[in-house]
Amino acid sequence: MRILILGGTGEARDLAGRLVALGHNVTTSLAGRTSRPMLPAGELRVGKFGGVPGLVGYLKAMRFDLLVDATHPYTGLMSSNAVAAGQQSGIPLVRFMRPAWGEPEGAGWVHVADLQDAATALPGGATVLVTTGHEGLDTILRRDDCRFIVRLIEAPEPALPRHARLIVSRPPYTYDDERALFVRDAITHLISKNSGGEQTIAKLQAARDTGATVIMVDRPLYGPAIDVGSLDAAIAALHLTP
Repeated sequence: MRILILGGTGEARDLAGRLVALGHNVTTSLAGRTSRPMLPAGELRVGKFGGVPGLVGYLKAMRFDLLVDATHPYTGLMSSNAVAAGQQSGIPLVRFMRPAWGEPEGAGWVHVADLQDAATALPGGATVLVTTGHEGLDTILRRDDCRFIVRLIEAPEPALPRHARLIVSRPPYTYDDERALFVRDAITHLISKNSGGEQTIAKLQAARDTGATVIMVDRPLYGPAIDVGSLDAAIAALHLTP
């Protein structure tokens, strides 16, 4: 099969490797936001498509048999475009979405719909670890009555304001390191997206054990697709497509 993977996650790289090993012709598309991405097996495409029409045109021109959305659970526009492109092109869409984190009993997460609501939920004087990525960061940092520690894989442009400190690092993160960060910086609040997975879950455990409040941006709703939650299920889904 000729398969286009909308990638950018570790699972997308793993899936590309497995599909290539099975003999499929795989192209992974990356948005290009990360300057030194970890590269998957198979062919690579970097950059935007030009909305739904561009994605539909690319799918048809390259004669793909299957479209796989293995982007981050919060790349809302790309995931929405994938649904529309699959419908318009007639090419089946498999959506790999790692299972969301479950809220432990008694954890008391504050659930919000978006980053604006997350910023509003912060009390004045809070010390906040922000792990939600580049997009929408300015919305949170407008709260200049709080102190922020912003963790990103790459430094943003422009530089952060004076009431925010940058940590540039890449997961996975260990519980011991996360707990040390919470204690050292006296973090009172964590703003996180419910990305799921094991690589960054330790921050939630550290927040609970140090008494920090978790403000969780819940996942958006997604359109119709063949939904899978594991690499094995993604491989099996190839046999479910017409």
